[in-house]
Amino acid sequence: MDKFRMIFQFFQSNQESFMNGICGIMALASTQMYSAFDFNCPCLPRYNLAYGLGILLVPPFILFLLGFVLNNNISMLAEEWRRPQGQRGKDPAVLRYMFCSMAQRAMIAPAVWVSVTLLDGKCITCAFCTSVPVETLGNASHPHLSQGEIQRVLARIPCKEIYNGEQLIANEVAIRYLRCISQALGWCFVLLMTTLAFLVRSLRPCFSQAAFLKSRYWSHYIDIERKLFDETCAEHARSFAKVCIQQFFEGMSTDLVAARCHLPRKAPADAEEAAKKLLGITDRGTMNMALKSWHRCKPPLHLHPPALPTGNGWAGEGQPPMQPSAPRRETAAYYSWV
Repeated sequence: MDKFRMIFQFFQSNQESFMNGICGIMALASTQMYSAFDFNCPCLPRYNLAYGLGILLVPPFILFLLGFVLNNNISMLAEEWRRPQGQRGKDPAVLRYMFCSMAQRAMIAPAVWVSVTLLDGKCITCAFCTSVPVETLGNASHPHLSQGEIQRVLARIPCKEIYNGEQLIANEVAIRYLRCISQALGWCFVLLMTTLAFLVRSLRPCFSQAAFLKSRYWSHYIDIERKLFDETCAEHARSFAKVCIQQFFEGMSTDLVAARCHLPRKAPADAEEAAKKLLGITDRGTMNMALKSWHRCKPPLHLHPPALPTGNGWAGEGQPPMQPSAPRRETAAYYSWV
């Protein structure tokens, strides 16, 4: 149990580890789904190809879309892509990094499905059983069979219980031939995926490591900023609800006192603390305006100390001439949210 707890804590350590764990679980689930899948080839000339290629390609496409759906960053990517320009520019490199990162993780489960399917060989056997070279492996000069009848006989190769073409070609010979081709394609696919992953991991730092680090940093920043914004909104909503409920009960107690029902009144200890967390946003319209402002014009990514207020406005708006000879003073300013 301790090992499982450590693995679970590692998956929860950051967003990438969590998504890697999700993709690993999906890869294992894809192998379990294929092993539990009851493969039944229709054994008909016009349907074998569609059924075999459908089982080979359709589930990976579904798993690929499911990998995007389970990725929490897909909504963040869409929001960052569709939001207005505002006060913060949109970096295409960060958007590309986020999309490529999600696509790479979403491709794991489909790649596992295709690899397992090709190595098993049932789909290729069903899809291309009518393409077996009878001239090489069987008796192509079998009498009393037209081309259409030969195709119907070959289409029954995956179904041993109804196959009746032993005089044309042995069932075991055709299955072994197709399965060898399928396994060769499977190992080539595994080798190709492994080589591509190796090249991406090893050659990427040699060309664009600085750009990659910047894109990765700002991608993490967008994720963390969104989480902190959600947590801040949830904390503000909790404080807002607490103050509303407290004002409701205070009003009810005032009405009861006016009705000559003397009830003990005791101010809650955390009433002032909840009011401070509202940060001056104490009505629905102002909160909606703040949310719209966050979406339309996010603050620029430039940290600077707050400007000091003056009689004519904010001191930070203008650029007064510098006087190096004047002594430097430190001023403390206190603010209150209204």
